[in-house]
Amino acid sequence: MKQKRTSRRPVRQDSNREGMVRKLHVGRKQLGLEDADYRALLQRVTGKTSSTQCSEGELDLILKEMKRVGFKTSRPSGKPWVRKIYALWDDMGPLLRSGGTREALRAYVLRMTKVSAPEFLDETAGRKVIEGLKAWKKRLEVGDV
Repeated sequence: MKQKRTSRRPVRQDSNREGMVRKLHVGRKQLGLEDADYRALLQRVTGKTSSTQCSEGELDLILKEMKRVGFKTSRPSGKPWVRKIYALWDDMGPLLRSGGTREALRAYVLRMTKVSAPEFLDETAGRKVIEGLKAWKKRLEVGDV
């Protein structure tokens, strides 16, 4: 009788986290950060010295800080509705309790459309999310939320 093989590594359910860590390392190279400088940036932004200790929200904060100091990510999406979703979300960020993390946006898109990220939306679903974000932003600005 064969025994079931168990893995010692926990299974990651969200491969997006791994993508965010890869982006951090691309940003680190692009900005020319030495290891000590990179760890100092992590410490300053999250209070942690390793990206493996960070949550997705913290990884998003680190990426935002890297972009603030000059990191340029890959080209924007070719889908105008995806760019509009991110633009609206970035405008709403300061008004949200989450601070407007990408993790929170993905959760919102998933609730609205059952699709895991804005990049995977078709135009119809993208418009639905855009209209929902516009209405939410208006409520936030008025103070109804």
